[in-house]
Amino acid sequence: MPSPTTKPNVILFNKPFQVLCQFSEHEGKATLAKYINTPNIYPAGRLDHDSEGLLILTDDGQLQSLITHPNNKLPKTYWAQLEGDIDNDAIAKLSEGVILKDGITLPATIQKISSPEISERTPAIRKRANKPTSWVELTISEGRNRQVRRMTAAVGYPTLRLIRISIGPWSIGNLQPGEWKEATLPSELSKKLDRLTTQKSQKRNSPKASKKHFSKNVKTMQKKHVKRK
Repeated sequence: MPSPTTKPNVILFNKPFQVLCQFSEHEGKATLAKYINTPNIYPAGRLDHDSEGLLILTDDGQLQSLITHPNNKLPKTYWAQLEGDIDNDAIAKLSEGVILKDGITLPATIQKISSPEISERTPAIRKRANKPTSWVELTISEGRNRQVRRMTAAVGYPTLRLIRISIGPWSIGNLQPGEWKEATLPSELSKKLDRLTTQKSQKRNSPKASKKHFSKNVKTMQKKHVKRK
């Protein structure tokens, strides 16, 4: 982890379809190691194997927490290609929140959009014969597992293709699938990160923390003493 005076490294990556958000090998599937060789960086959050788009990586654990912790509610925006021509009633339900197995979702921002100018997916999506598709731009502030897919399915429009285009202040821009670039930390997040680092340092150096650490060391020494008898 960088020192408090070191700016964290931040990488924006356009994750292709069927790439795992990990560097270690996994049953012959493509991973981040195929595209990124920068050492000591790790994903801040996840993006499903069958989803595409923006993934943020960093070498700073505090920044990872800042990006992913649900309390911070960083907005995440997606383009979703849906099976069927979504109607206004379904859009209203998604914007108000829908009931899933793990509870009702928070209100979302959603609008129907024209088909975006993006690369074709490989392999291409499977479309039903004579079944139209439609696109929406959806912004959520939660991070539930496969949330967007479950939300659109709940209102009768399964997601065929899902692309994340932004997280908080970062956007995918003109990055093509498999491309990445270094990014800066916006001043607002930089200030939050500084506060978190300071709070963690103060907590670690507090008398209570020191007492706890001392007690732990005493117990460890006692255990070693018992073993030597």
